[in-house]
Amino acid sequence: MQRLNLVIGLIFIPLIELPHWTDIVKTATFKELAPYDPDWYYIRAASMARKIYLRGGIGVGAFRRIYGGSKRNGSRPPHFCKSSGSIARHILQQLQTMNIIELDSKGGRRITSSGQRDLDQVAGRIAVAH
Repeated sequence: MQRLNLVIGLIFIPLIELPHWTDIVKTATFKELAPYDPDWYYIRAASMARKIYLRGGIGVGAFRRIYGGSKRNGSRPPHFCKSSGSIARHILQQLQTMNIIELDSKGGRRITSSGQRDLDQVAGRIAVAH
């Protein structure tokens, strides 16, 4: 699964326009530092495209819960905390301009037929390679 996200992310590199803040932004309030991987934005975009492919109708709030995690409060008990909504929103807008996803009438976003075709081709290439 990680390999699929990585390959799809590498295919997205020429298509996705990186925002200027990707090297300094934290992905959630409970994180201490920005991601170490310079390609984290592409891998997150690939992961989000895959999740929409598998289960349509996902919006920004669902992605905030999916990528959320445990906030460590020192000596107090940890609690769940959502991830950044602006990162999810920006990636969804980028995928929409690439015509991989579209707005769903029931709420959230769903995969387009051309987006499904592209992701199927990538998955087929990975299956043949292994």
